[in-house]
Amino acid sequence: MHRWKSLLAFLVVTFAAAALGSLSMPDAWYAALNKPSFNPPNWIFGPVWTVLYVLIAVAGWRVWKQAGGWCGALSLWLLQLVLNGFWTPLFFSMHRIDFALIDIVALVLVLIATIVAFFKRDRVAAWMLVPYLAWVSFATLLTASIYRLNPGG
Repeated sequence: MHRWKSLLAFLVVTFAAAALGSLSMPDAWYAALNKPSFNPPNWIFGPVWTVLYVLIAVAGWRVWKQAGGWCGALSLWLLQLVLNGFWTPLFFSMHRIDFALIDIVALVLVLIATIVAFFKRDRVAAWMLVPYLAWVSFATLLTASIYRLNPGG
């Protein structure tokens, strides 16, 4: 039973970060921005992020379970979650595409470090973060393109 409670805790923490980010959603400012041709439709983000957040939570839980508690790899996991949570308000609420770009580049770097650290503890957990890395890498390209197309935001 303790095992399932800990998984629930990882899911709650992960989705709490997602919920905080979701307080800042696309608005008229975003709709007016110039976007690259490869910008996905808005409806795709919800389903993709839901799957990714489940993978993020389960990966963290697996490492926690394998390590027998908190470890350095989970500190990286938490840091990437914080960086993830900051991107949305930076971009959508503050309209700071430049700061959002800095944040997401830092997220990619911390996420790579997290995957490497997880790989040493639980290879399945590390591989569970690869789709997240792919999506965030795409989001980095998208953010950089929007920044380039909208000088001064």
